[in-house]
Amino acid sequence: MTVDKELEKLSHSTPPAATPEARARALTAAMQAFDTAGNNALAPQGNAKGWRQSSIINWIWSPAMNKKFLAGSALATLLVIPAAGYLTIELTRNGSPIVDQTEIAGNLSRGEASKQPVAVAPQAPAENGTLAEQSVVDAQALQDKETPAVAKPGAARISEFDANDIATLTNKSEGSATALGAAKRSAPAAPGIAPQQQLAEPMAAIAPSPAPPAEGRVQIQLDPNRERFANAAANPIKSVATDPVSTFSADVDSASYAFVRRSLTYGAMPDPQSVRVEEMINYFPYDWPGPENAAQPFKATVTVMPTPWNHDTELMHVAIKGYDIAPATTPHANLVFLVDVSGSMDEPDKLPLLKSAFRLLVNRLKADDTVSIVTYAGNAGTVLSPTRVAEKSKILSAIDKLEPGGSTGGAEGIEAAYDLAKQAFVKDGVNRVMLATDGDFNVGPSSDEDLKRIIEERRRDGIFLTVLGFGRGNLNDSLMQTLAQNGNGSAAYIDTLAEAQKTLVEEAGSTLFPIASDVKFQVEFNPERIAEYRLIGYETRALKREDFNNDRVDAGDIGSGHSVTAIYEITPKGSPAVMNDDLRYGAADRAPAAAADSTHQGELAFVKMRYKRPGEDKSALITTPVNDGNAVATIDAAPQDVRFSVAVAAFGQKLSRIAAVDSYSYQAIADIAAASRGTDTFGYRSDFLSLVRLADGLSQR
Repeated sequence: MTVDKELEKLSHSTPPAATPEARARALTAAMQAFDTAGNNALAPQGNAKGWRQSSIINWIWSPAMNKKFLAGSALATLLVIPAAGYLTIELTRNGSPIVDQTEIAGNLSRGEASKQPVAVAPQAPAENGTLAEQSVVDAQALQDKETPAVAKPGAARISEFDANDIATLTNKSEGSATALGAAKRSAPAAPGIAPQQQLAEPMAAIAPSPAPPAEGRVQIQLDPNRERFANAAANPIKSVATDPVSTFSADVDSASYAFVRRSLTYGAMPDPQSVRVEEMINYFPYDWPGPENAAQPFKATVTVMPTPWNHDTELMHVAIKGYDIAPATTPHANLVFLVDVSGSMDEPDKLPLLKSAFRLLVNRLKADDTVSIVTYAGNAGTVLSPTRVAEKSKILSAIDKLEPGGSTGGAEGIEAAYDLAKQAFVKDGVNRVMLATDGDFNVGPSSDEDLKRIIEERRRDGIFLTVLGFGRGNLNDSLMQTLAQNGNGSAAYIDTLAEAQKTLVEEAGSTLFPIASDVKFQVEFNPERIAEYRLIGYETRALKREDFNNDRVDAGDIGSGHSVTAIYEITPKGSPAVMNDDLRYGAADRAPAAAADSTHQGELAFVKMRYKRPGEDKSALITTPVNDGNAVATIDAAPQDVRFSVAVAAFGQKLSRIAAVDSYSYQAIADIAAASRGTDTFGYRSDFLSLVRLADGLSQR
């Protein structure tokens, strides 16, 4: 009996329960059909032909498997099962590339897979080592449905659905094409995904990632996202002769690094506007020398070294460490969880992850701390009035009951959350609203300026703000930054539960307990020693020179134990790297000033920092002169943490497409980072090296 007759016979009979042999044959046939379909998509990782890593195995044993003399025989069993097992190991070990929806749609519309069974890709190993059950469906059922919508090229948005639901439905009628239809009828449509798009979802493979998704989740490639990022031009090179002073606000946010990480691990270079170099640098914990007591809450350490990407310039590295409050002395906390439960949050990496993150935080709080919960979707509602953490089960139960639905009325929710925070206000304690959202504010006052005004009015009550971003697809990073910067707050992006653990548990002190507000930096360069400078990052934190001494101007806030790092690329006088011509009339004007200030001629720069203690309106000043004693001859002579932060700075600039590092390779960045990785207790620096390698591979496509 030929293969065609066998398929014709099977099409008129009730499908039997799938055996391991049948599954192996189905997987092989589907993969062979894909490889011969003439797709022209580029491979996600290093394979110019776009074939799977298992294609060679497939071509060797697939024809033999379908021969009449092997079909149904004991020899077939002996050959197929070991080969299928080896193929499965190869796929799960090396990571399956994302299947392009354009290719799937094209193959189905041409009928090329109409007789080929299609397998749901096996799930990547979760932490416990288990795999999602593999389900097999008939591709003919997919063709009979409406043709799937074609994803636009360059799609980067990632969503998830529960693979266990599909496995359960498939087990009830294993091998039957009706299983897919049942799954689609029983599962609600994900927001923003058309029904025809969802038909193709089970055929998508899992994207390789250093941090595998939670057990039971299958990654799906969707339409291009519509994230919003602030459009800030890179800092220019400035001449010390005309502009000797640089002023900026402190920034301890970490959202940019987590967003960059998620983009790279899902196979896409990040939007350059999403890269804020200072947030990438400040994402990592550093062992900078700290102050001995809270009387002066900060200590500055300055290192000057050669620039690794330009031998004619130098780097001036300014590291600030905040006083670390001992856990026993941390003040009482009054926290209000302001939770976005709009329809756009109905995705596994949004509201479900958000709930898990807040559970981690509640378990970190003390019994006397207070938690309230406000939700918003269309209009705001109080889910939990101020409740002591001693009643932890009540708080956790309220978190578990949160469900998505409706449009997004964020402004009303913000007002309600601040009202609750004020109602339960703790004098000399920590009063903070924790806004968790994907940033999609589309009801009520929704412009950045309107929401900024609301936040500015409310911060006068002494209530801080933390903004936690979740998910992809409509992340409004620009708005999150606006709210955090104008509400005495900070912003983080939570892409995994591990990131929630880092932000809300391991760094709870710096996240929740402020030691200073309105922290500003001002650096003055000596024109006798330095010709030009460029501040690396902090584009969205720039301040006017006169803002430094104006206590009414808002700036960044620093929490317990926080470290802040700023790096300048400086060009010494006489260096061939000088970009600006000397002023025709500048020499005569500078001479009197230089003579009057001869005692400071040996200095390279002068660093100043202003800050306010919690609850105070008048700022205090800390100053640090920079001279040749702060310099080291080579970058290798710089402290380990300094070198690692320089590697992160180079990486961030390269992702931002800063011209200064165009010729500096990813491999050179990796070499510096690897040599300065150090103890790396939580593996953050090892993960960074993985990101550098991913970016290197993606940039060579």
